[in-house]
Amino acid sequence: MKKIAVALLLFVAVAQAQETKQVPQITVTGEGKLKVIPDEALITLALENNGRDALEVKKKNDVQIDKVIKVIKRFGIPTADFQTQQVRLYKSYDEASKKQFYVAHQTLTIYLKNLSKYDALLLEVMEAGINSIQSVEFKASQLTAYESQARKSAMVAAKQKAMDFVSELPGQKVGKALVVSDSSFTQFPRAVFSEMKTYAMAAEGNDAPRETLAIGTLEISVSVTVTFALE
Repeated sequence: MKKIAVALLLFVAVAQAQETKQVPQITVTGEGKLKVIPDEALITLALENNGRDALEVKKKNDVQIDKVIKVIKRFGIPTADFQTQQVRLYKSYDEASKKQFYVAHQTLTIYLKNLSKYDALLLEVMEAGINSIQSVEFKASQLTAYESQARKSAMVAAKQKAMDFVSELPGQKVGKALVVSDSSFTQFPRAVFSEMKTYAMAAEGNDAPRETLAIGTLEISVSVTVTFALE
C-alpha cells in the first residue's frame, strides 16, 4: 500500500510539474482603423413656450408638437424612427418683473436615414414651432460591418507584428493565440448648427445653391492586445 501511495504522489507531482511548465509566448498589440462617410443622423429637437397660465402654455406646446409630428410624417419618416424624449411643465420666476410664469418644454428625436432630406426637414419643423436644434449626431447604417472589418484588420496587424519579432528568433514561430483583449471606440461626428444659417437664408429668399452640412467622417478604431504561444 505504501508503494502504491508513493507512486501516486510521484504521478501527481509529475502531472503538476507538466501543468505549470511555462509556455514561451509573445504579447503584442494591433490596430485597425477605418474612416467612413455617415449616411444617417440622429437629430434632437426642442420646443418651448412660456406664459402666465399653465394650461394655456401646455396647450400651445401640444398644438405645435402636433404640427411638428405631421411634418415629420409627411417626410416619410416611420413612427419607429422618431420619439418624444422629455416633457416638462414647471414654474419659473422673472427677476426683472418679479413675476412667476410657467414653462412647457418638450424634446423630440428623429432618426433620419436619408440625409438628402436634412435641410428641408429642419426648415419645416422650425416653421412648425421648434425653437432649437439641440444636437445632430451622424451615424453609419452599416456600422456593424465596418466595426467587424476594423477588428479583423487589428488582428491581422497584431499577428504580423508578432511574426516580425519572432522572425529574428531562430527555431521559433508564432503559434495559436492564448489571450485576446479588445479596446475599441467609434467617434461620431456632430454638426455645428449650420441649420440656423440655412433657416436665415431661406427667410431672406436666397435660393442659390448652398452647402449647410460638413458631415466629415466617422472614425472606427479597434485596438487588440494578443498573446501568442511560441512554437
